[in-house]
Amino acid sequence: MKLSVIGCGYLGAVHAAAMASIGHEVIGFDVDHAKIERLAAGEAPFYEPGFNDLLRESLASGNLRFTTDPAALTGSTVHFIAVGTPQREDSDGADLRFVDAAVTGLLPHLAPGDLVVGKSTVPVGTAQRLADMVTPTGAMLAWNPEFLREGFAVQDTLQPDRIVYGTAIRDGAEVEILDAVYATALKGGVPRLVTDYATAELVKVAANAFLATKISFINAMSEIADATGADVTELADAIGHDVRIGRRFLNAGVGFGGGCLPKDIRAFAARGEELGHGRALRFLREVDEINLRQRTRLVELVEEALGGSVAGRRIAILGLAFKPNSDDTRDSPALDVATRLHGLGADVVSYDPEAVGTARRARPHLVFAESLEEAVAKAEVTVVVTEWDEFRELSPDAIASAVAEKKVIDGRNCLDPERWRAAGWTYRGLGRR
Repeated sequence: MKLSVIGCGYLGAVHAAAMASIGHEVIGFDVDHAKIERLAAGEAPFYEPGFNDLLRESLASGNLRFTTDPAALTGSTVHFIAVGTPQREDSDGADLRFVDAAVTGLLPHLAPGDLVVGKSTVPVGTAQRLADMVTPTGAMLAWNPEFLREGFAVQDTLQPDRIVYGTAIRDGAEVEILDAVYATALKGGVPRLVTDYATAELVKVAANAFLATKISFINAMSEIADATGADVTELADAIGHDVRIGRRFLNAGVGFGGGCLPKDIRAFAARGEELGHGRALRFLREVDEINLRQRTRLVELVEEALGGSVAGRRIAILGLAFKPNSDDTRDSPALDVATRLHGLGADVVSYDPEAVGTARRARPHLVFAESLEEAVAKAEVTVVVTEWDEFRELSPDAIASAVAEKKVIDGRNCLDPERWRAAGWTYRGLGRR
């Protein structure tokens, strides 16, 4: 099939390369010339495990091309909208300018029978509004939300845990076309759900809201654990055995970040208010507040470890990306903590296996190290804020001679407290005994 993907950021670029790898003829379109040049040269503009190889293989096959020329969209029969929906500058709502611009720019290139497929995360009600723009051309619109996890995006695109179609007609031509697009995954047994526009839009934001709530719940429990002497990790293990609860995402720490969960739960709460049902989603405000409070708690632990003030004290920050296996620093708790400590006058040196470049562009006033060893040199406290394997597997003896003081604060509760204490380190976690 001939497909186009409009928007070649994280979502769109991975989707385009993945669709080309299973045999579709794909054109990736974006208005960012620099990004398109890099992609066309087989160079990923972001770090994602497995994506570079997938990109190069798809380009070499001849199935994948990238362009900034909208005329190249003509001739594709399925057009995926994969542009960003960031938080608005003046409110918590989603900024739909890029989605609207993508669809408006696509209209002159649509032919009767074409299918426009939304993948961007949007407020409920958006798909119907866009359908009213698309259908006069004789084309159709469907909503096909993405469920990518950064660090696993290639796997999640080629082997998703479910595929959702939101359509105007449940058994319409849109379903047949999308079944052809995803034939490989469907033959592999991936569940397929066909629903209306509104439900498909809600699936994505509801899933993110649930995950954010689960994370903030265990972080709230970590506060109580600190106050009572309990251990939040043992607590999570115990309640996680309940099949109604489950252990996944019950890991207390500095909280979630990235380009999805924070802005999506805020936009969802804002949409609830627009619909006149803000009370139903009011709990998401508290979820957001708990999440942000974890960053403050971590800064306070650092201050406590250094006797009450961090001014002039050398602090090593291990981790800058919002999660491991990514270079994404959008709304990153790690980068936020480094920034806050710097603002308090600390001598902060930060390191991340992949995110130093993106962090430096976002916070050029901070100091960055090119290696873990450089970051911890003469540190009076070492703070783990992103749970990369390089940090999880770090031997406390390996860096003992480099630091000024053997103090470690585990912002992700990913280290073995007994191992570090046995090596002579003072260990502190969030909600850990």
